[in-house]
Amino acid sequence: MLLFFILGLLVHFVFFGSIFDIYFTSPLVHGMTPQLTPLPPPAKRLVLFVADGLRADTLYELDENGNTRAPFIRNIIMHEGSWGISHTRVPTESRPGHVALIAGFYEDVSAVAKGWKENPVGFDSLINESRYTWSWGSPDILTMFAKGASGDHVYAYSYDADNEDFGAQDVTKLDTWVFDNMKEFFHAARNNQSLFSKLNEEKIVFFLHLLGIDTNGHAHRPTSREYKDNIKVVDEGMKEIVSMLEDFYGNDGKTAFIFTSDHGMTDWGFHGAGHPSETLTPFVTWGAGIKYPQRVSAQKFDDAFLKEWKLENWKRQDIHQADIAPLMASLIGVPFPLNSVGILPVDYLNNTDLFKAESMFTNAVQILEQFKVKMTQKKEAILPFFFTPFKFQVIQDFVISLLTFPPSQLAGYLFIFTLGIEVLVLSFFYRYMLTAGLIAFACWPFITQLWIRAKSISLSWIFFSLLLAVFPLMPVVGRKPDIFLVIGAGSLVLLLSLCVLTSLIKRKDRFINEELLLHLFQMLSIALSMYVVYSTHHSLLKKQGLPFLNQIISWIILASSFVLPLLSPTSLFERLFSILLSWMSAYLLLSTGYEALFPLVLSCLMFVWIQMEQETRQQSGVSYRQKVTSLQFTCNLDITQFRHLYLEDIRRAFFLVFFLVTAFFGTGNIASVNSFDLASVYCFLTVFSPYMMGALMMWKILIPFVLVMCAFEAVQLTTQLSSKSLFLMVLIISDIMALHFFFLVKDYGSWLEIGTSISHYVIVMSMTIVLMLLNGLAHLLTTKKLELYGKSKSHLI
Repeated sequence: MLLFFILGLLVHFVFFGSIFDIYFTSPLVHGMTPQLTPLPPPAKRLVLFVADGLRADTLYELDENGNTRAPFIRNIIMHEGSWGISHTRVPTESRPGHVALIAGFYEDVSAVAKGWKENPVGFDSLINESRYTWSWGSPDILTMFAKGASGDHVYAYSYDADNEDFGAQDVTKLDTWVFDNMKEFFHAARNNQSLFSKLNEEKIVFFLHLLGIDTNGHAHRPTSREYKDNIKVVDEGMKEIVSMLEDFYGNDGKTAFIFTSDHGMTDWGFHGAGHPSETLTPFVTWGAGIKYPQRVSAQKFDDAFLKEWKLENWKRQDIHQADIAPLMASLIGVPFPLNSVGILPVDYLNNTDLFKAESMFTNAVQILEQFKVKMTQKKEAILPFFFTPFKFQVIQDFVISLLTFPPSQLAGYLFIFTLGIEVLVLSFFYRYMLTAGLIAFACWPFITQLWIRAKSISLSWIFFSLLLAVFPLMPVVGRKPDIFLVIGAGSLVLLLSLCVLTSLIKRKDRFINEELLLHLFQMLSIALSMYVVYSTHHSLLKKQGLPFLNQIISWIILASSFVLPLLSPTSLFERLFSILLSWMSAYLLLSTGYEALFPLVLSCLMFVWIQMEQETRQQSGVSYRQKVTSLQFTCNLDITQFRHLYLEDIRRAFFLVFFLVTAFFGTGNIASVNSFDLASVYCFLTVFSPYMMGALMMWKILIPFVLVMCAFEAVQLTTQLSSKSLFLMVLIISDIMALHFFFLVKDYGSWLEIGTSISHYVIVMSMTIVLMLLNGLAHLLTTKKLELYGKSKSHLI
C-alpha cells in the first residue's frame, strides 16, 4: 500500500508540473522547409507604417467639428485601398504586437523571462525573408528584428533611447525624426549607385516605426489634444513619404503600403490587458496587389463603429493581427515566415483566383510543416510507447460498461454527478455557486426519508446549510474589517462551550478533573483571544503599536492550539469539540471581520453531518448503530468491521470535496493575492516580514480545512468505511476537477488572466496532494492521546 501511495503522489506531482511543460515552454520549432508561392507577386516592395499605441476609434472617428484627423488616410479608405480593424491579442505590448505583425505568431509566454524585450528562442520573420529591409524608429523595436535576421541584409536606423521621454515638451519629434531621416536616405541614394541598385531590387521592405503617439498617450492620455494632434503629424508625414516613393520609383505601381498599429491604449494611458481600446487597432492597405475601395449599402457587425465613423458605405474587412504577416509575404513574393500561424486574408488581394488559390495552399503547407516538425521532435524526445495514437477500442469499452446500468438510473446518476462537478468548477470563478450548492444540500433530507425519521437532526442540517450559504455572498474578507464581529464570534463560542460543558457534566457519571481543567483552559484561550484582538485594534488606532504582552499571548495561544486537543478524551464528540475550541482561539487572532464566524458555522454543520450519516446507515438497513456520543477515535481500527463501497459513498466523497472547496473560498477568493489582508496578522507582528506573515495567513486558510478533515474522520468511523476506499473516491473527484482546469489554463491574455488560470489548476492539484497530508494530520489530531501525569485518576463531580 505504501508503494501505491508513493506512486500516486509521484503521478500527481508529474501532472502538477505538466502545465508548465505544455503551456509555458516556447511553442516555436525549427527545421521547417520555406514555402513560397510559385506565381509572380504583384509588388516589388512593401512599406510598413506602424503607429505605436494608436487606437482604431481615435483614427477613424471625426472630430467635434465633423472633420477627420487623418485626411490622407481617409482619402485612401474612400478612393485607393481597403480597410478594417486589426484585432490584437494580449499582452498588448509593443514587442508582442510587432512580433505578431512581422513574424505572424503571438508572443509565447516564455518571453516573460526576458521582460518581453527578447524572445528566448529565435524565430523567422518577414524581415528575415526579405532581400533587403531598411527600418527607422525606436531602438527597442528595430534591434530585435535586426538581431534575429540571418545575413547582413537588414539595416536599422534609430534615435537615441533617451529621446523616449514622457516628460518632453514635444514627443512628435520621434515621428518627424523617422520621416526626415527616410527622406534624407532616399535623397542620398540618388548619388550612391550601390544603394540605388539595392533599392530597385525586388522583395524589399521599408519599415517605419512611429512611437510618438504611444508616448503622448502615456504622458497625456489618448483623449488629450497632444495625442490627437500627433495623429495629424503622422498622417501628414505618411503623405509626404508616399509621394516621395512614388516619385523615386517613377509611379511604377509596384509598391504596396500597409498602415497599422501594434496595440491601442485605455483612456487612462495604459496598455497590456484585453480591453477593446487596447486590442482594436486600425488597418489600412493600398497599392500593388490590394483591392480598391468597395461601396456597399449595408454591413453587419456587432458594433456601431461604422455609423459613428461615417464609413458605413465603404466595405470594412477586419483582420487578425497575425494574418498581416502572410499578407505582406504574399504581396512581395517571399516565403511565409516559418513560425507564422497567420491565415492569408485573401479578400484583401486584387489578383487572379489562381494566385489566391496557390497562396492559400502555400500558407496551409507552411502551417502544416510546423506540425510535422513538432510531431517528429516529440517522437524523438520521448519513449515510443508514450507516443501512440489514441485507440477508439477504449471509448467503446467504456460505453458498453455504462450500458449495463438501467437507462433511467444511469441518466440520473450522470446528470447529478456532472452537475455537482460543474458547480465545484464554477465556484472557482463565481463564489455564489457555493451558495447554490449549499441550498441544494439543505434539500437533502426531503429527498430521503431522513425528514420523517430524524426531524430534529434534519432541521439542524437545513438551518446550518442555509446559514453557511450566506458566507459566499459576503464581500471578500479584509475589504470591510469589523472588529465587533470578531468579538461576537468569540462570545458565541464561549456560550456554546458553556452549553457543551454543562451537557457533558450532566451526562457523565464520573468526570476527570483534568478534562474539566482542559475545557476551562480552552475557554480562557477564547476569552484571551477576544481581549487581544480588541486591545490590539485600539492600540493600533491610537498609533501606539502592537503591545508586547498581546504579542506574547497570541503566540502562546497559537502554539497551544496544536497540543491542547491531544489532551482531551478520544470520544468522538469531545475530541472534535476540543479541536474546535483550540483552533478557533487561533483563528480569532487572525480574523478582521465576519470570517471569524465562518469556522464556527462550518463546524456546527460538520457535527450535524456526522449525525446525518449515522442516520443514513440505519436507514440503509444496518441494524446495529452506536450513538455518536459513545464512539471512540482509535489508532488501531478493526479492519473486519470495514465494508464494501456502496453508491451512497460517492455522495459522501462529493460532500467532502464540496466542504473543502467551501472552506477554501467561503470567505474570499484566495486564488488572487488581492484577497490577503495584512491586518489579519497584526496580533502577532506588525513589522513587515513576508515569510512570517505569509505563513500565518496560510495557517488561517488551513484551519477550516483541518476542521472539515477531522469531521471526515468521524464520518468514516460512523459509516464503517475504510479511509483508503473513501479517500480514493475523493481523489478521483479532485482529479476530474483538475482535468477541467487543465484545459482552462491560459498561456495568453493579461497577466491577471494567465495567473488566475494557473492558480486554479495549482489549487485543485494541490488539493489532491495536500489531502493526503491533511488526512494524516486529521488522523493524528483525532486519535492521538497525550498523558501529562501518567494515568489519570477519576473523581465524582
